[in-house]
Amino acid sequence: MKEIIIAEDINTLLSQEQNFLSRSDIRITEARSNGNALELHRDRKANLIISHLDAADMSGETFCSLVRGDEALCSVSIILVCSGREEDIARCVQCNANAFISRPVNTAVLLQEAHRFLHIPLRMNCRVPVKIRVDGQSRGRRFTGMIENISTAGMLFWSAGGLLEGDTVQGSCSLSGSRQVTVSGEVVRVLPGRSGAESGYGVSFADISTEAASAIRRLTEERKEDCT
Repeated sequence: MKEIIIAEDINTLLSQEQNFLSRSDIRITEARSNGNALELHRDRKANLIISHLDAADMSGETFCSLVRGDEALCSVSIILVCSGREEDIARCVQCNANAFISRPVNTAVLLQEAHRFLHIPLRMNCRVPVKIRVDGQSRGRRFTGMIENISTAGMLFWSAGGLLEGDTVQGSCSLSGSRQVTVSGEVVRVLPGRSGAESGYGVSFADISTEAASAIRRLTEERKEDCT
């Protein structure tokens, strides 16, 4: 059982549509504040905490310091939601959170980060905006789409492929300065169509190849000024 503690307002946002957090092997507890999240974590020993950098009762810096300074609590992954201001992003990095999401919250990206921290080793990651065609297949059917953002953890793309949450997908695309790379993963989020039959799909990569990871990192370096 995976234990997740989420700030009430963030969980309300994530609960508006079905996603992988509703699975039976995941238990979510809402926190009223950062102080309440700390109390809940002491009791439940969560795998992941999603909270705010700025809260009325306790700052993100204080919260992370108390968690990281306690041997019984420090192994948890922490995602902080903050403004997009440079100074707040710097605060998130300095307070030793595992990742941060700027407001307004892109729920697809937040869910991809949550999925990553619950399933694979922790590491900071940069997701860069792109516009790259992807050709893929799932359940024996082929589809094409357009990648909106990508990192070594996953991607968000738009397609009329009719995919479902939980589908395993395999896709190929050409990244800047690289040969065609192939990635596979699980659809962890489905966004409503924005035009015609297109929907958005948040995919969390599984067992990404060294070649594909290297190509994505090179792309990240080229566009690192776009990272937030």
